Amino acid sequence: MIRAMGRKMPLAVALLLLLPTAGTAQSWRTVTLSRQVSSEKNLDVQIKYGAGSFTVHPASDGLLYRVHLRYDEDTFEPKIDFTGNRLRLGLDNTGHSIHLGDKDSGGEMQVTLARNVPMDLDLEFGAVRAELDLGGMDLTDLSLSTGASKSIVDISEPNRASMRSASFDVGAAEFTVRHLGNLNAQRIDVSTGVGAVTLGFDGQWQQDASVSISMGLGSMELRFPEGLGVSLRKDSFLTSLDSQGLVKKGDTYYSLNWDEADRKIDIDLDAAFGSVKVVWVH
Repeated sequence: MIRAMGRKMPLAVALLLLLPTAGTAQSWRTVTLSRQVSSEKNLDVQIKYGAGSFTVHPASDGLLYRVHLRYDEDTFEPKIDFTGNRLRLGLDNTGHSIHLGDKDSGGEMQVTLARNVPMDLDLEFGAVRAELDLGGMDLTDLSLSTGASKSIVDISEPNRASMRSASFDVGAAEFTVRHLGNLNAQRIDVSTGVGAVTLGFDGQWQQDASVSISMGLGSMELRFPEGLGVSLRKDSFLTSLDSQGLVKKGDTYYSLNWDEADRKIDIDLDAAFGSVKVVWVH
């Protein structure tokens, strides 16, 4: 049963449809809920999802949010709570044991979020296959945390708001983020554990930014667009750096266009084991 805490939500859609899966002991259920923009001045969104397929996209004009869940009702129940300006989405465990395999591979969560409402967004997901497009929203703060996932994050359009900070906390994962320049963030923090990480700094930089990267074990590719001024300071133990297009002065690497670049980013890289590669893109 859906637990809606706080005031009752007027819903555009409220569907509960049982979908039993042939040949399995699971009892699959789908839930789809949505709400139109009303008088909301801002939105505080927290989304938690454990395992399965996870997608986030910008909504069409007039839609505050839409969530679609497919889950095993013997193990989970949806948490959908909209109170004041706070939206909480996720799945709660009902106390039954979780059996890996078909149960997790069949689950999914699809979320669309408003474009024209200033939003603090907190995303936390575990063993998922994630495809997130955060382009064109009014993001004022972003926090993303992931476990053993395969994730692609794209800021496909410029952020409509000026963001205070964006943080990415990546566990044992294959993680790619594109168009970081579109975030319009004053500060970007990236912490990675084990895996392969690609950070794309392309996009429309509207202000200079500071970037902090903490890397554990694995490989990382830093993709910079031509024209962006880059300074990089590296504090590492057993980490190789392929510093293509950068010139070292003292303890800092600079792009060749540093002095005349219109937009500049300062990167502090703290790495333990692995490799870091710099790539310049047109």
